[in-house]
Amino acid sequence: MNDPLSAALAIAQVMLALAMLCTLLRLLRGPRAHDRVLAIDAMYVNAMLLLLTFGMREASTAYFEMALVIGMLGFVSTAALAKFLLRGEVIE
Repeated sequence: MNDPLSAALAIAQVMLALAMLCTLLRLLRGPRAHDRVLAIDAMYVNAMLLLLTFGMREASTAYFEMALVIGMLGFVSTAALAKFLLRGEVIE
């Protein structure tokens, strides 16, 4: 892999790791449940993007498949948590 792309991917991975640390702080300190749900949502997006950068760096399709699974599970869990906070139950 050429040097500028490798450097850009390394910088992106560091920035995504810092973003995950910030969302972890919001998850632990969030005053309300809504803040915690938003932090979980941001964390799964950051984890998915981090896996995509690993996949680009290693040129492996396994990372892309893992990112797809994280994206699907994260969307479903966010929708379920939002419904639970709104109505108090997930299954009607």
